[in-house]
Amino acid sequence: MALSTPLSQMSVALPIGIDGSSGSMIKVQSVSFTEKSCVPLLRLDTVSRKLSLKKRSTVCMSLQQQARRSKVSVTPLELEDPKETPLNLYRPKEPYTAKIVSVDRIVGPQAPGETCHIVIDHDGKVPYWEGQSYGVIPPGENPKKPGAPHNVRLYSIASTRYGDSFDGKTASLCVRRAQYYDPETGKEDPSKAGVCSNFLCNAKPGDKVQITGPSGKVMLLPEEDPKATHIMIATGTGVAPFRGYLRRMFMEDVPTFKFDGLAWLFLGVANSDSLLYDEEFSSYLKDYPENFRYDKALSREEKNKKGGKMYVQDKIEEYSDEIFKLLDDGAHIYFCGLKGMMPGIQDTLKRVAEERGESWEQKLSQLRKNKQWHVEVY
Repeated sequence: MALSTPLSQMSVALPIGIDGSSGSMIKVQSVSFTEKSCVPLLRLDTVSRKLSLKKRSTVCMSLQQQARRSKVSVTPLELEDPKETPLNLYRPKEPYTAKIVSVDRIVGPQAPGETCHIVIDHDGKVPYWEGQSYGVIPPGENPKKPGAPHNVRLYSIASTRYGDSFDGKTASLCVRRAQYYDPETGKEDPSKAGVCSNFLCNAKPGDKVQITGPSGKVMLLPEEDPKATHIMIATGTGVAPFRGYLRRMFMEDVPTFKFDGLAWLFLGVANSDSLLYDEEFSSYLKDYPENFRYDKALSREEKNKKGGKMYVQDKIEEYSDEIFKLLDDGAHIYFCGLKGMMPGIQDTLKRVAEERGESWEQKLSQLRKNKQWHVEVY
């Protein structure tokens, strides 16, 4: 028999997926349905005494109720108040001394090289916005300028303004340890290792770290239109700013920003063990399939349509018609990663534009003019 309780008075416990900084968990949330709710109607099988879903019996649900998912509360909300972008609050001559909270390797054993997720405590003194960078000054003396400190190294921030602890006091960096191997012997030469990346990856909780910034405006997330489309293209640690975007869109409960557009992430890495924040991104795909798309290019495991290695530009080409249509409709497109990623991507976009009978130079000029084109490579 059908349940006799009116739908408008019914309350059902639903499992809601939520991803925290230490992993995924399942949280149960009580949801009350309105008369406009749109969920399968529950019926009671009097023979088996079990609840089953009858697909033919559905009722219409309001979009607001359908989209309701559990998110993480953040503080202080005053971080939403400033109208001007925070810029260069601390400079190389007077850096801020922060502390390391944690350093975690975030790639598997088969990944070429080591990448670490590093959480830094700035005690709320160095606020930033999503898409900005911190400068880090490693300890020691600059070998090219005896008596002077090392030069500043810039790192894209991989967290929202609230940090991984959601309290506005930390920032996270995604750092690949820079190592040099002699091409003849194949052995590592520690004397040529990256000074700053190795300092950060070797750091311990409580260690002091000098930071500058925040800096950068080109990768700021435009939030004027919560229904906008954002296409994000990253190689390796270039995924850092996009992690911040996505946490703000899908993980955090920010009263002034309710994202209801499309976020589409393309991530290029060597192999499955090299994927960064994959569990986090996959959880968004599960919980927000109508608002998030996630495509990976694994160069050492996959082949493109020509039989060569699968790079991120090959994935872009697969979806080129759709990407161009989204750009025509005002989508923002972002690129972050090694400089070497851009020539291949530009060549692909130019070829696709020509196949569509368009001038890529004119289209690129228009995208820049409309502030839809965002690039940060290193």
